[in-house]
Order: sequence, then structure tokens, then C-alpha cells
Amino acid sequence: MKIKKGDHVMVMAGKDKGATGTVIAAYPAENRVLVQGVNMVKKNKKVTNQGVRGAKEGGITTQEAPIHVSNVQLVDPETKRPMRVGYRIGEDGKKVRILRPSGKEV
Repeated sequence: MKIKKGDHVMVMAGKDKGATGTVIAAYPAENRVLVQGVNMVKKNKKVTNQGVRGAKEGGITTQEAPIHVSNVQLVDPETKRPMRVGYRIGEDGKKVRILRPSGKEV
């Protein structure tokens, strides 16, 4: 998977098309990523007495849900535009990620 945790990405398809955010978590086995502020869903949270001084916490909360990695693209930090990602072998023999049109290392 070419998108990693901490990358700044833009959503290219779906209900949040055009939204940008940081990748919170990546799930390579499922080809999905969790992007901050994107694909928000409502979730029912069970009431527990584990809050501060036994306060009851619960109710309906909103949280991010994973989206498919094919629906996001990495954002170039200089131009702020989405770009495809590729690989190249660096000087030290390790594989490094590059931005496709410009060839700059990520």
C-alpha cells in the first residue's frame, strides 16, 4: 500500500470528495485507511460508569470509518494538489516513495 499513517491525503471519490485530512491508521490487509474528519458515521456508545468520579458516559457519538485506499491520493506539500505515488530505488539501495508527475521524494 502506497499510503501510510501520517500522510496528508485528499479524497477523490465518494460522499466526501474533495476533503483533505491526515491518515490516522492504515489497514493494509483490507486496503483501507482511516482519514481524520472523513467518512464520519454515528455510533451508539454503551453507557458506562467509568468516567470522572463515576460519571455516566454514553449515547450517540460520531467517529471516522475506514475508506478504501483507491479513493484517496497523496497531497503534494508544495503545490497542495493530489498526486499519484510510485517507488524508486534510492542511493542506499532502499525503496523510496516518489510523487509521479514531479519525481520528488515523499
